[in-house]
Formats: sequence, C-alpha cells, structure tokens
Amino acid sequence: MLMYRELTDRILGAAIEVHRELGPGLLESVYEECLCYELSTRGISFRRQVELPIRYKRVKLAANLVADLVVQDVVVVELKAIDQIHPVHEAQLLTYLKISGLRVGLLINFNVPVLKDGVIRRAL
Repeated sequence: MLMYRELTDRILGAAIEVHRELGPGLLESVYEECLCYELSTRGISFRRQVELPIRYKRVKLAANLVADLVVQDVVVVELKAIDQIHPVHEAQLLTYLKISGLRVGLLINFNVPVLKDGVIRRAL
C-alpha cells in the first residue's frame, strides 16, 4: 500500500486535473463525479458516499454520517464547493476520521481560483 503522503498526493493530482478542466463554480456533486472518474482512470480504488455509523455511549444510533469518499480504505476525502472553508468543515473532517478509525483526511474545496488554496490535509 502506498504511504499516506504519496496516496494523498495522487488524490490531489486527480483533484487538480478536475479543477483544471472545470474550474470553480459548479456543484459539489459534479466535482465528486469527475474526481471519481479521475481516480478510476489512475487505478486508485475508492468507495463513494460511505456511511459512518454513529455511536453514543456504546449504542449505535439510527443515523449515520456520510463521507464523500474513502480512498483505498485509508484516506477520508470530504469535498466542498463553497466560498470558503470554515472551522466547522475542518471539524467535520476530524469527526469523520475519529468515527471511521482512519488516520488521514483531505478537505478539498473546488470553489477557489487555484486548487492548492482550497486543500486541507489532516491526520490524527
């Protein structure tokens, strides 16, 4: 399996390609669809719209959180197409990491002129 850094770099390479083709201003669902296409063409396995069960005091709740992508069962990827990332979006990513038991996550906001300015990488 690829090291975390190499894998996140490959994910970001795919996201940059999507952003290069489409630019900012579209719906998150469009970016998700195109990123999944790019990951597939690069041979990077992923699961889409992954339900993360919520537990409260050892009880599994009926509600689940949903992560946009889990790449190679190692990296949680949360996509946005918003004016700016706020602390609540970073908190969402960290919560997904804690609930999933995964250690590395990417928060990617496609609604920026240069994609690198819309990327946050977090690790637990």
